[in-house]
Amino acid sequence: MIFVGILMYIFGSIGNILNIYIFTKWCRSKKTSKYSCCSRKSNSPLYLLGSSISNLIVIIYPLLTRILLDGYEYSIKESNKFLLCKLRYYILHTFDLLSLTCICLATFDRYLISSRKVHLRKLITTKKQTKSIILFIFFLFGLHSIPIIIYNDISKTGHCIILSKFYSYYYLYIFQIFLIEPNIYIRIPTNIISLCEKSLISSILLKRKKQYPI
Repeated sequence: MIFVGILMYIFGSIGNILNIYIFTKWCRSKKTSKYSCCSRKSNSPLYLLGSSISNLIVIIYPLLTRILLDGYEYSIKESNKFLLCKLRYYILHTFDLLSLTCICLATFDRYLISSRKVHLRKLITTKKQTKSIILFIFFLFGLHSIPIIIYNDISKTGHCIILSKFYSYYYLYIFQIFLIEPNIYIRIPTNIISLCEKSLISSILLKRKKQYPI
């Protein structure tokens, strides 16, 4: 666990730092090359930048504390329960959901910009609007994760638990099983990918019909 966790920490940090550098440079580039996403008014690099920053935060803090707790058997006490129990899970849930949502939005943005339909291309947001969307999603998930700070505590055995029974049921059934995580992890990405595949197939078929009319 320690060896695998350290490898994930090192390579994950390096990979996300490189992603942040590339996407930041990509969006700030003033080149008008046809291969530049920003020149085509695509906002997917901004979404991917937000996803990479979120992933880096998850790796730097929640993953590091996971290595300390599970690998080195570092105990949670009353003096450090806020950092290792409350804040850790708050950051993990907030930025993990933000990262996945940004990836979904980046994929949907690519679908809009590659669409042949004008009314869909008009739905593409500006950079300023995209930044506002990312901040709004961060604020929304941040508010949603506040009960984790309130109700998370340590048990007699030194593990993080949810004290409120009502919130524990909500966390288990609504958040993890039925609603939030299944949608963000599975349903929404799957639907977006299917939508993009249908659009791509229809575009290819339409192009072939124009090239080889019957």
